[in-house]
Amino acid sequence: MKRITFFLLAILVSESMNAQGIDEGIIFSSESQTGTARFNALSGAFGALGGDLSAINLNPAGSAVFLTSSAAFSIAGNDTFNRATYFNTKTKSVDTAINLNQAGGVFVFKNDSGNGNFKKFTIAFNYQIEENYNNELIIKGTGNKSIGDFFLSKANGIPLELLQLQGSESISSLYNYLGENEGTTAQNAFLGYQGFVIDPVDGNNSQNRQYVSNISPGAFYQEYAYRTQGTKNKYTINVGAQINNSISLGINLNTHSISYQRSTYLFESNANPGSLVNEVGFENNLSVRGSGLSAQLGMIAKIKNNFRVGFSLQSPTWYDIFEETTQLLETGRIESGQSIVERINPGVINVFEKYYLLIPGKVSASAAYIFGTNGLISFDYSFRNFGSIRFDSDNYNNSYSDDSYFNTVNTNVKKSLNGVNSLRLGGEYRINQFRFRGGLKYEESPYKNKSTIGDLNGFSLGLGYALGNYNMDISYIRSEQDRNQQLYSVGLTDSASISEVTSNITCTLGFTF
Repeated sequence: MKRITFFLLAILVSESMNAQGIDEGIIFSSESQTGTARFNALSGAFGALGGDLSAINLNPAGSAVFLTSSAAFSIAGNDTFNRATYFNTKTKSVDTAINLNQAGGVFVFKNDSGNGNFKKFTIAFNYQIEENYNNELIIKGTGNKSIGDFFLSKANGIPLELLQLQGSESISSLYNYLGENEGTTAQNAFLGYQGFVIDPVDGNNSQNRQYVSNISPGAFYQEYAYRTQGTKNKYTINVGAQINNSISLGINLNTHSISYQRSTYLFESNANPGSLVNEVGFENNLSVRGSGLSAQLGMIAKIKNNFRVGFSLQSPTWYDIFEETTQLLETGRIESGQSIVERINPGVINVFEKYYLLIPGKVSASAAYIFGTNGLISFDYSFRNFGSIRFDSDNYNNSYSDDSYFNTVNTNVKKSLNGVNSLRLGGEYRINQFRFRGGLKYEESPYKNKSTIGDLNGFSLGLGYALGNYNMDISYIRSEQDRNQQLYSVGLTDSASISEVTSNITCTLGFTF
């Protein structure tokens, strides 16, 4: 396996900077509702409540609400169900995963002397999955655009001599050379040419820059598989304090990690008259690693009559991102009555130079009312401006004037994305040792054009049982969101309508010490 390195612009330009940059920005900015079962059961409406380890991730002041030192561990099962419609053909796909969703603890140090304004000091540590990327999407249908159009769009403008093997060159060595010197657009053109999907208009001219597809117009049956896996994780160190009996303050220092893998495979067949190529299989794989830092500030204030308000501010997060890609192409054709299969597998990993991704900060405000020992109701509002997502090639600042490629990406992000308002409502009712919980969640689409990705709606339910120093909780979350999934950014640009339903069951064991 050979290794090549070249600048990120290759991957951004190769699949259209608009699509690639925006997609990755949203994927790595997104945060699912995850955490302890109690937090999830109230749909995450915990900004003014605190007293929960996952609530600390939302509002750092939540640690100062704990009465005693505590710890909690949560296991979650995630289920993603997709319904796809592509040229009136409907398909279904399901993906499930089980993870250690959350683990952490808080240490409470009380001021037992009664002197001074500080009543309590807390230190907390928490691990939590911010986003689970496990998903599978299957799209099937018969359309009128071919993957041949994709390779044709990549090849036009590239000299024929760059796509032809010279002397002792191998598929791997030329693919490697094109990546290092010409970028992934030339690599895709090379695959199409070597797989007989495209041919030059003038095969005798080494400088030929125009190509034709060997797949004739007509109907094309296509099966498209889109699979992702991995997680985005958050590791938090928290310090909190309670002042008098009415104000709680807190600060978080967070480290983040991303592990993301995506694989797409398109199978296309046709029986169109004049087609020299009747079957195509095209695979693309992406692997991403990232790490980042952020900070949070928070406050919870008790007003009167058991009424609380909360406020928190999360800083932007700078991520160092590393990406690798691989490709292969298989084609089938009939030549002189013989069935011929071509498999173009360069066996090369494209290793891209590190780039930086800025995830915008978030501001949250919340309110809650406590009904004595009987229960509570809580409301949270948050805002994050997805239009301020930024890509950068070499420095941690907001100046992109030295890089026209990232300027283009960032301009497209700003044009396409907007601010997102999120609303969460949760409640809890207590009967003896039992706690009955529920919640609602609404989150706007990050796209100005909501047909790309729609708004998200969800609800949650939960049950808890407290026994002495231990508590056991379980929650169920269900959310729905519609979107349009475009197969490729050029050539084969048809989209499938996707309805995604995500479910989560979380079990938490907590205890005090």
